[in-house]
Amino acid sequence: MAQTSSTLPRILVVGCGSIGERHLRCFQATKRCKVEVCDANATLLHTVAERYAVKAQPDFAAALKSSRYDALVICTPAQTHLLIARQGAEHGAALLIEKPLSTSLDGVEETRCAIERSGRHVAVAYVYHVFPWILAAQEFVKTGALGRVLHATLCAGQHFPTFRPAYRDIYYAKRETGGGCIQDAITHAMNAMEWLLGPATRVFCDASHQMLEGVTVEDTVNLSVRHDNVLVSYAMNQFQTPNELAFTLHGEKGSLSVEHHHRRWGTMMRGETEWSWRTTPPLERDDLFIAQANAFLDGMDGMEGKPSPLCTFEEGVQTLKFNLAALRSMDSGLPVTIS
Repeated sequence: MAQTSSTLPRILVVGCGSIGERHLRCFQATKRCKVEVCDANATLLHTVAERYAVKAQPDFAAALKSSRYDALVICTPAQTHLLIARQGAEHGAALLIEKPLSTSLDGVEETRCAIERSGRHVAVAYVYHVFPWILAAQEFVKTGALGRVLHATLCAGQHFPTFRPAYRDIYYAKRETGGGCIQDAITHAMNAMEWLLGPATRVFCDASHQMLEGVTVEDTVNLSVRHDNVLVSYAMNQFQTPNELAFTLHGEKGSLSVEHHHRRWGTMMRGETEWSWRTTPPLERDDLFIAQANAFLDGMDGMEGKPSPLCTFEEGVQTLKFNLAALRSMDSGLPVTIS
């Protein structure tokens, strides 16, 4: 039976910054839910609510008391994510929590318990999980066709001021609010590598502020990481001219490469001399977030028992540990083991 507007799930997007607005727009585009928006900034809230013709909620606690929401999309600064997630779980809502999950491990266990009590679907919004070329590569790695993966490399960067011109004035400017390249940018790649290879277990991080004007957080990162027995090197900066991300996995039986900026992944198996590429047709950036929204709604519906491709809460906790270990290593100049 088709759902009517009165039976569609109600989604509250908490936080109206750029990512909150994108989630609002993309959940609306699914036509599978009714979306409202919440923010303490009255001017911003009014602007976004009027732009998308949605109901505005200026007070989060009051909104939860006065209304019943089927899900929250949490887009506030990272240090507030876990508290809002616990409140949402106690409300009985499913949760899509923006990355990174938090800026410390404080509150993780309490949030885990609240989620377990609620029994609702929870995901962390590491959007690479729905990129077709990364999803397909992950499925290929799971087949074991590469044999044991032994080594991997990742190189990425972009001119951050072009894509986020307000970076000086938002959460990015401070580590405490989830800023810097480690927590805001390379964390996507770190999470994707953990999805492909398993959890990081040891990290040495050399990072610094090299160029971005108006901030002091790190904009350039080199990581030497063990994912158990797999050796991985990561490199990213946030000022280079090309907007590119590429990574390659090398296994006993062949290699796999992903070129995000070309929307493609490929393999070269032992004995072959050329890459075999699989390319996705051009997409708008919102298409990927719409795919994430649909995957989250599918998870809420328990679509035929199919596992969700989205990052789980526990995977988000693991990547949070990775982030924090990288920051500790950067500060100390020493390798850090991740428990």
